[in-house]
Amino acid sequence: MKKFGFWKRKVSLALVFAMLQVSFLHIFAVTALAADGEPELDVSSAILMEASTGQILFEKNADQVLPPASMSKMMTEYLVMEAIHNGKLKWEDTATASKYAASVIGSGQLIAEGETLTIKDLFYAMSIYSSNDASIVLAEKLGGSEEGFAKLMNDKARELGMSDKAQFINATGLSRADIKENAPKSIQGETVMSAKDVAILARHLVTEHKEVLEYTKVPSKKLRESDKSPMINYNWMLEGNSSNVNFKKYAYQGLDGLKTGHTDEAKYCFTGTAERNGMRLISVVMGAKTEPERFNQTRKVLDYGFTNFEFKTLAKAGTALDAQKTVPITKGVELEAPAVLKNDVAFAVKKGTADTKLETKVDLLAADKLVAPLKKGDKLGTATLSFGKNSETVDLVAENDMEKASWFRMMMRAIKNLFADLFNGVKGLF
Repeated sequence: MKKFGFWKRKVSLALVFAMLQVSFLHIFAVTALAADGEPELDVSSAILMEASTGQILFEKNADQVLPPASMSKMMTEYLVMEAIHNGKLKWEDTATASKYAASVIGSGQLIAEGETLTIKDLFYAMSIYSSNDASIVLAEKLGGSEEGFAKLMNDKARELGMSDKAQFINATGLSRADIKENAPKSIQGETVMSAKDVAILARHLVTEHKEVLEYTKVPSKKLRESDKSPMINYNWMLEGNSSNVNFKKYAYQGLDGLKTGHTDEAKYCFTGTAERNGMRLISVVMGAKTEPERFNQTRKVLDYGFTNFEFKTLAKAGTALDAQKTVPITKGVELEAPAVLKNDVAFAVKKGTADTKLETKVDLLAADKLVAPLKKGDKLGTATLSFGKNSETVDLVAENDMEKASWFRMMMRAIKNLFADLFNGVKGLF
């Protein structure tokens, strides 16, 4: 009996162990499947975009129009950066706070009525501390009034390719109820954007005015040297927070921007951007339930991107296309100009993708533009290279200098062509 009991216990233990193994393997398999799949998010909408190409790598309700709160300040940042670039503003220029700017509610409340600050200091306050007062001072400087500036914002939104539903009513993202009598008379409704609109705006900001990241990546900074306390960046995920006791658990490798947002209507929003291994991603989450959750949800989105995609050059600058190795030209010693790509063509590609073949469409310049002499690098046309649903258009250029033919060579060529045409004409009679 004792012997039987011993074996019974042994068999029971073996069965339990086997069941645990099966359970463990099942759990592991489910976890691995979830890790390879798209992230499950507890937000109203979200999107993940590769910055240089605009490729959308993931989206959830990305076309749903929602209040963006202070993420709308990215348009204020864009217009200020554009004015700096065009010479309409200088960083050392100054602006003075109006009564309205100094009294606005919400984040900031740093600036007194009549106080004068440099454009650079105001930009730091807006980018780091999401300062509503600084945003309005900048808007009034550029647009004459905040309402005038809002019109500039809406014009730029159309120019950048944001949807027709995207709208700005002010420089801050506050609602009409928040700004009361200062709400614009000529623009109805509220500030609204979709996650896709926000990503498009962020992409233009970081690719056309990359220096904005020198401001957005700063964890903390005093507005004035005399200030007792610095402005603390609302972006907890900055890589620069990796040694900050309060935020280090949120710090994310390569993350250097971009803009948070929060109102009761918008809940908690965040546009993040991070770069790793030459690939810059832009993530947008809208409608997170809590402040920490907007960063936790963003981490899921960015992790999905960096884990599953790599930025890969699929066609190199200086290489010829099988579809158009040469381009016909006139008046040259040679009548065909070797053609090559002016720039690299790269896409975010799923890791492990074997087939990276590109579809090619070539558009050549008009014949009267393809005339010798040509210099190396002269434009011959464009090539649109497509990978899946995504495409990039680059210039097709001359690989070498193309010498103009002498008058004698062109005369002999014309005579030869004349006789060839006559011969073909006569031949056609028989």
